[in-house]
Amino acid sequence: QVQMVESGGGLVQAGGSLRLSCVVSGRTVSQHATAWFRQAPGKEREFVATKDYSGSSTRYADSVKGRFTISRDNAKNAVYLQMNSLKPEDTAVYYCAVKFLGGASLFEVDYNYWGQGTQVTVSS
Repeated sequence: QVQMVESGGGLVQAGGSLRLSCVVSGRTVSQHATAWFRQAPGKEREFVATKDYSGSSTRYADSVKGRFTISRDNAKNAVYLQMNSLKPEDTAVYYCAVKFLGGASLFEVDYNYWGQGTQVTVSS
């Protein structure tokens, strides 16, 4: 059984930073594509960042490119999202996801396992 526990969310002022963590059990992150998505109030869940199973390829949403970094610690079987220069429009519940088969994807329908979500609130 796959379990994914997220942490690191919170309240931060615009321009600040947060680091989200997602510890995975039941699947080895180095063998699967992983991703972060987010859902703002009243909006659909959207893609934020993804890293393929080899770790060599990453992709970001245009809205976070240059500010967010997805990374992985194979020894801890964890995925991270470093968020810098945060803006009020980054306010959302952030979810980590693991894709069982194939390479990285920008589409949530392709991901098989999801964390419970962690709230990020950026004040202006």
